[in-house]
Amino acid sequence: MSTTYPSELTGDYVIDATRTRIGFVARHTMSTLVRGHVDAFEGSVHLDGEHPWKSSVRLVVQAKDVQTKNRQRDVLVRSKFLDAQNHPTITFPSTDVLQSDATHYELTGDLTIRGTTRSVTLNVELTDTEPDSQGNL
Repeated sequence: MSTTYPSELTGDYVIDATRTRIGFVARHTMSTLVRGHVDAFEGSVHLDGEHPWKSSVRLVVQAKDVQTKNRQRDVLVRSKFLDAQNHPTITFPSTDVLQSDATHYELTGDLTIRGTTRSVTLNVELTDTEPDSQGNL
């Protein structure tokens, strides 16, 4: 789809971690899905209203904060699978943006976990913007 963002959204943004949700689903033993989320992260977005494909996102997640609502599993995931002590961050710089409809996008980027980088595509939704307490959008 070749539509563009509203031109007033063009610019650089800091992702507000208190109002943004990062969730994930992982397969466990080929038959069970484990859902989780991350609360500690930081990120930035560059939106290009005239050329959405030139937009970009960068996320840095604290591996020690990956949560699945099961304390024992969280300890295992953080230590064995993520090796959070030696690889404290999970990074995602985007490499491509495709717009599906007015508010939904496919965001492709290089996801680095535990020192290994793979290209992944994420489904994202642009919901709205609002001014913060200083009046910044």
